[in-house]
Amino acid sequence: MTKLKLGPLEDDKPVKLTVELPAAVFKDLKSYAEILTRNGGATTPTEPAKLIAPMIERFMATDRAFAKARRNAAQPAPG
Repeated sequence: MTKLKLGPLEDDKPVKLTVELPAAVFKDLKSYAEILTRNGGATTPTEPAKLIAPMIERFMATDRAFAKARRNAAQPAPG
C-alpha cells in the first residue's frame, strides 16, 4: 500500500472558489485521486477537485515559515 500524505477527506461546508490549473497538474490530481480511492477502499471514486483544499491545508500546516509568520502577526505590537 502506498503511503500518501492525504488520508480520508473530511466532509466540510465548502466555500466556492474557481481556480485554473495547468493541464499537467490536473492530470496529476486525477492520478492521485485514483490512487487514494484504491488505497482507501472507497466504493466511489474521489473527485480530483476535492483534493485541492486538503492538499493546500496540509502544505500550510507543514510550512514552518508560514507558521512562524502567522504567530508573529498574531502577537500585539509592543508599545
